[in-house]
Amino acid sequence: MATALQRFGRSVVLISKRHFSNLSCEENITKPIGKSLNLYSAINQALHIALETDPRAYVFGEDVSFGGVFRCTTGLADRFGKNRVFNTPLCEQGIVGFGIGLAAMGNRAIAEIQFADYIYPAFDQIVNEAAKFRYRSGNQFNCGGLTIRAPYGAVGHGGHYHSQSPEAFFCHVPGIKVVVPRSPRQAKGLLLSSIRDQNPVVFFEPKWLYRLAVEDVAEHDYVVPLSEAEVIREGSDITLVGWGAQLSIMEQACLDAEESGISCELIDLKTLIPWDKDTVEASVKKTGRLLISHEAPVTGGFGAEISASIVERCFLRLEAPITRICGLDTPFPLVFEPFYMPSKNKILDAIKSTVNY
Repeated sequence: MATALQRFGRSVVLISKRHFSNLSCEENITKPIGKSLNLYSAINQALHIALETDPRAYVFGEDVSFGGVFRCTTGLADRFGKNRVFNTPLCEQGIVGFGIGLAAMGNRAIAEIQFADYIYPAFDQIVNEAAKFRYRSGNQFNCGGLTIRAPYGAVGHGGHYHSQSPEAFFCHVPGIKVVVPRSPRQAKGLLLSSIRDQNPVVFFEPKWLYRLAVEDVAEHDYVVPLSEAEVIREGSDITLVGWGAQLSIMEQACLDAEESGISCELIDLKTLIPWDKDTVEASVKKTGRLLISHEAPVTGGFGAEISASIVERCFLRLEAPITRICGLDTPFPLVFEPFYMPSKNKILDAIKSTVNY
């Protein structure tokens, strides 16, 4: 059942078990409220704007001409023609390779990988070609107009081939940016920023929230800056850092912790590479404690990089060891998904143990 909450003068609709909010947003997206949209519709709106405002923009991937499996590209081919919105063969390496060439010719190439789990065949093209294109030519040419969209993460029934969170693999690669939105309003602005950025971007979309996350999204063209984290909930006892769909789970844990007298500060990283170290550092220096949570397995996850960086910057201000609540070091399970997931209760227990350390 949908529930309406009033927060900071705005109505945020929460549907099912995945809650989310926009407790604060950039000024350029707080103009007169537009339509109530779910996340996939906000993505669709961003793609419409990208194609409408730039005749050099193209959208392509498996099944995108009829709307795609998640309907994110619905109506694009009818409006902009099949020369600019078109299907590709089932070949992720070919999709990204084509996108690199298209972007290298000065176009905006918006490639869709149907599930993030299937981005691995394109790994060589992303890591060894797209990421190094500018560097190897001494900035004489580049493929900065390339954006790769990929739905990631748990969906409740996806099993090990439709539920993975592979963001950490790409965070190890200089030359690309990695972006993950948490809500419809953020998704639209971050996607438009990614498409217009002068660097290749891998844009992971939380598919669990495609239909569950609903909020008012301004209809006009706006962007949300990359590499700027957002404090979406202020607190004084512990800092929590996450991105994408996990933010909604972490916020629920913060609310429950508040009932126990624990004040949590919650930060949405938004951009993982390059990430906003300064915002996280300032928060941890204030609270003295840090908890990081993501769906990907804990070993080698991006939470480890955040932890190491904050230890280097805030060692003398830490009141407790940094905690990571993440997915387990197993293939993503099907029937055991509830045990694998970094749930609200796991996060809440970790908040209490860290504060009481």
